[in-house]
Amino acid sequence: MKPIFIPAYIKKYLHINRNNATALEAIKAAYKTNLATGVPLISVVIPAYNEEENIVPTLASLCNNVITHPVEIIVVNNNSKDNTEALVKASGVICINEITQGITPARNRGLKEATGKYILNADADTIYPKDWIAEMTKPLMNDKGVAITYGTFSFIPIGSTGRITYYFYEMLADLTRLYNSFKKTAAVNVYGFNSGFRREQGLQVGGFDHPPGTNEDGYLALKLTQKGFGKMHRVSKSNAIVWTTDRRIQIDSGLWKAIGKRARRVFNIKQR
Repeated sequence: MKPIFIPAYIKKYLHINRNNATALEAIKAAYKTNLATGVPLISVVIPAYNEEENIVPTLASLCNNVITHPVEIIVVNNNSKDNTEALVKASGVICINEITQGITPARNRGLKEATGKYILNADADTIYPKDWIAEMTKPLMNDKGVAITYGTFSFIPIGSTGRITYYFYEMLADLTRLYNSFKKTAAVNVYGFNSGFRREQGLQVGGFDHPPGTNEDGYLALKLTQKGFGKMHRVSKSNAIVWTTDRRIQIDSGLWKAIGKRARRVFNIKQR
């Protein structure tokens, strides 16, 4: 069951001051203590373009994850013109620069540079609970028949839409995802800010390259399953729900247009 309100353990990251040197040092210390404890088994890859407003809370939440395996965090700075790169470096995580603009080149660069056996895809405007890394990689580690994991998420309102409204929208969205799984493919439910796979297998299928009219994250899931690497596995545990801002919905001109867009996708209705 999705939470109606934003949990306190998520809220605490929303108020971190990105310009506070003490907060940045705390993130750096958490990364070294909790994650960067040896040769990485897991790589968390985050593409970022002009994310100075969001990247610090995201990194704070990831660096405070609880897991027994060594983890590296890689931020792929994709030609940011703000202070994204400086904030990432001040937080102590790995920062690499990709000059070819776009989400696909950024994700492919992160996949190439990663050293972990397992890749987790994350985004710079999302808050991750402390068990997210462990829960998303556990099925990949324990079951060779799982090719890719994908998780569930809820929205953090930054516009005028309230959290309770989003709660009901998320219930509706979950029904459409269930429909997609049975009538189409679960690949359309795989999102780049909340999924994981084995690095070697991802490289074998050409990474995030995808045909026009498709998305890089869902198409990767499709390629992995079609290659015979296994099935898609939905991580539905409540302690792995991630919280992402609603800015994409705001870009799409608001919630009602987003609902219409989702309905057209589900039922293959062409827009007039």
